[in-house]
Amino acid sequence: MHRVAVLAQDDVVGIELATAVQVFEIANFKRGAPAYRVGVVGSREWAPSAALTGPPSFSVRAEHDWSWADGADTVVVPATGGSLDPPPARVRDLLLAAHERGARVASLCVGAFTVAATGLMDGRPATTHWHFADEFARRFPAVRLETDRLFTGQDGVYSAAGVTAALDLCLHLVELDLGAGVAAATARYLVAPMRREGGQSQFIDYRTPARPDELAATLRWAEEHLAEDLTLADLARHAAMSPRTFSRRFAAGVGTTPVHWLLRTRVRRAKELLEVTDLPVDRIAREVGFRSPSTFRHHFGRFTRTTPREYRRSFSGGRG
Repeated sequence: MHRVAVLAQDDVVGIELATAVQVFEIANFKRGAPAYRVGVVGSREWAPSAALTGPPSFSVRAEHDWSWADGADTVVVPATGGSLDPPPARVRDLLLAAHERGARVASLCVGAFTVAATGLMDGRPATTHWHFADEFARRFPAVRLETDRLFTGQDGVYSAAGVTAALDLCLHLVELDLGAGVAAATARYLVAPMRREGGQSQFIDYRTPARPDELAATLRWAEEHLAEDLTLADLARHAAMSPRTFSRRFAAGVGTTPVHWLLRTRVRRAKELLEVTDLPVDRIAREVGFRSPSTFRHHFGRFTRTTPREYRRSFSGGRG
């Protein structure tokens, strides 16, 4: 069973610690059988918890001591009030040992400072909360900082941007492990139906926010009509907007373009069909709105870095 260790250091940001625990535990529930053993790791003493700004407001107590993380397959590093300080030796050694044995290391928000201080991010992409990006770049010039991304990952080292991006990264890790179907079911249970992608900007413009009913109904309609040849004009017409207004409000509310969202949604639906059905690949291409099998394979490979058949073999028990 895949062991996930979530670090509870002093002044841990409670929302990030809880997000990581909940995503992996709910993935177990939605899968119908446990795939993860999740543990909160720390000193076993009551530790203060805080927001990124402000004094501690409550305390948490880790279920396991630090040694429990020695056998972890994934180590999650939430932000703390002291993340910008050098990490304690035990945390540094724990992260280096985890990566050395092939475990994943995932930082959340300014937890990236803790991981970067070990050298594990050198030469790799990373992100962090936008407010601290300049300081991060100054301290860690060897890291390829990508401030416009919600999360990054390479060579087993992952990072999430500010605060709620922790949800997006943890769902992404679930998808890597258990497939798109379980990840989507987990997101729905968490009432997060529009799961954001790693390449989506963390800088969402709230100056022209879209009301939930302005976009949510259209997105649901599009998801129910993926087999059709949907265009920007179709989406805008359904939302009763001009294409220009729809594109502007879509970018403000969702953080990407309508065309990019539609492609991502089609590929995600195709992944679910590959996991749970025996439909031929060409039929799945038509079901999700790709008129040409070659176009489907191109976009599927672009977003997943694998082929539909290889994906099916990985996540559906060997269906061809």
